[in-house]
Amino acid sequence: MTLEPAAAPAEVSLLTLLGLGPDEDTVYRLLVDRPNSEPADLAGLLGEAVVNRALDALVEQGLAHCRQADDGGAPRYRAASPVLALGPLLESHRSALHRVEFLVADLAERHRAAQGRAAGAPVEVLSGGVAIRRRLIAMQRQAEHEACSLVPVTQPVAITIADNADEAERESMRRGVVLRSVVERDLLEHPDSAAMLGQLAAEGQQIAVVRQLPIKMLIVDRRVALLPLDPERDETEPVALVVHRSGLLTALTALFEQYFSQGRRLGGAGETSSPARPDSSVEPLDRQILGLLRIGLTDAAIARQLGIGRRTVQRRLHNLMERADASTRFQLGWHAAQSGWAD
Repeated sequence: MTLEPAAAPAEVSLLTLLGLGPDEDTVYRLLVDRPNSEPADLAGLLGEAVVNRALDALVEQGLAHCRQADDGGAPRYRAASPVLALGPLLESHRSALHRVEFLVADLAERHRAAQGRAAGAPVEVLSGGVAIRRRLIAMQRQAEHEACSLVPVTQPVAITIADNADEAERESMRRGVVLRSVVERDLLEHPDSAAMLGQLAAEGQQIAVVRQLPIKMLIVDRRVALLPLDPERDETEPVALVVHRSGLLTALTALFEQYFSQGRRLGGAGETSSPARPDSSVEPLDRQILGLLRIGLTDAAIARQLGIGRRTVQRRLHNLMERADASTRFQLGWHAAQSGWAD
C-alpha cells in the first residue's frame, strides 16, 4: 500500500505563528476552500465537537462569518478575506519582531561595550549607521554631568540634529546635564537647522559658532568619546571609534575646549566681557539682525532666517551704520557690542 507523504509540520501549522491554535488553523484553511460550509462538512478527522469550538473561535477573532439558516437548519460558515483578517495579525507580529530585533541588537551592543571595558581596551570600533546611532543615543542618555559635541556640516549618518534633540538632548537637559556644542557657521545658512539650533539655544543648550570644524564628535562626562574613524568614508562605509579614558580622550577634550572658547555664542550667551545694558531704542528686528551678523551670517542667510527680504536686511544695516557713525560692518559690530544694541 502506498501512503501519501505527510505535510511538513511547519507548513501544516504555519498560521499558528499568528496566534491561531492548530485546530483553528486547520478549520480556517478548510473554510477558505469550502465557503458556506456546515460544521458537519468540515468535521473529517477532527470531529464535529472540535470543529464547532474552532469555528466559534474563528468567528470571535473575525476570521470567519456565520450565517444562520432561515429554516432552522445548521448554520453555515465562510472564511473572512485572508488579507483583511490576517493582515493586521501579520503586521502586529512583524512589529513585535522588529522590536525584538532591536532589543537583541541593543543587548549585543551593550555586551560588546561591557566586554571592551572589562578588557581595559581604550578604543572600540563600531560599524554601520544603526550601531553608531544606538551608541550615540545611549551615551547621551547615560550622561550624568556634561555632553559636548562638535557638529560640522555633513550628511547625517546616524541621526539628524532634530532627531537627536527629540531622542536624547531634551531628556538630558531635563535631568540637569549641561549640553555644550560647537557648530559650523554654514549650518545657520539652512533655515531648518538654523531654526533648530536657535530653539536648542533658547532651551538652555550652550552653542558656539565657528567657521569650520575638523571632525564631528561627542564627549560625555569626559570619560568617553564617539567620533568617525574616517570622515571621508562616513557617508558610504560609516565606522566610528568609541574612545574611553586615555591620553587620546584627554587630547580630544582639549580640542573641543579650544573650539568652544574660540566660537561665537549663539544667542549672545557666554560672552567673555560684560555686555552693555540693552539699548531699548533699537528695534527688536534690528537686534536680531545684528546678532546674526555677529556670528558671521550673510545678508541672504539673515533674510531667510528672519523671513524678510535681503534688501530689507541691507537697508536696516545701512541705517544702523549711519546711526553708529560706522564706515564698516566691523565698526558697527563693535559699536553694537559696546552699546548693548545686539541680543
